[in-house]
Amino acid sequence: MTRPITIGVVDDHPLFREGVIRSLAETGRFEIVAAGCTAEDALRIAGDQRPDILLIDLSMPGGGHNAIKPILTRNACQCIVVLTASESSDDVIAALNAGVKGYVLKGIGSRSLAEILSAVNEGETYVSPSMSAHLLSALAGTSRSGNVTDPIVTLSDREREVLRLVGSGLSNKTVGLQLNLTEKTIKHHMSRILSKLNAKNRTQAAMFLRNSLDTDASAPASPSGLSENAGNPFVSRSG
Repeated sequence: MTRPITIGVVDDHPLFREGVIRSLAETGRFEIVAAGCTAEDALRIAGDQRPDILLIDLSMPGGGHNAIKPILTRNACQCIVVLTASESSDDVIAALNAGVKGYVLKGIGSRSLAEILSAVNEGETYVSPSMSAHLLSALAGTSRSGNVTDPIVTLSDREREVLRLVGSGLSNKTVGLQLNLTEKTIKHHMSRILSKLNAKNRTQAAMFLRNSLDTDASAPASPSGLSENAGNPFVSRSG
């Protein structure tokens, strides 16, 4: 039997927090190991319980953002998912830069939340689709600032690999053969890629690939000792 995914929930609204805990527990796929309502609680839970996923709000005593960096400094492997009402581009960019694996807006259904957390636990990165357009607009407006978060960070390693191959002109079937995956699985990955990038079709998604590669090509050379592909988000990572 598959071990349940352990979850820590930190939110300062008791009714909402209890609803999330109850809905996740009822699926039978999650075990809630701790709950809290402050940034201090988030730090304590991450240190003492080390849940598979720490689900935190941003607007709470102490500030969710203030908890993320210290938690990941102590344990870079801790998976953090933000569950918040904030649709601020600054908040989502700051959270992704800090290293969170998911940015989910409150109001999402319990079934969808469960699916997202399961996917994140398998290595996916998730940003609510409605935030993708805001994120891309914000990035476009700061593209010359030198401090830009590539929207491709919303994709998992596998999704980046699929997009790289699709962007080279290969069909879903051919990509599947190369990655030893079914054509149906590749279609599923492409659906998630289009959703995360807020792209209308494969062609537009491929444009994101080209633009990202163009940005990398124009960047300063890497310091000596680093791989020439170290900054390329489309290079598949082993393991």
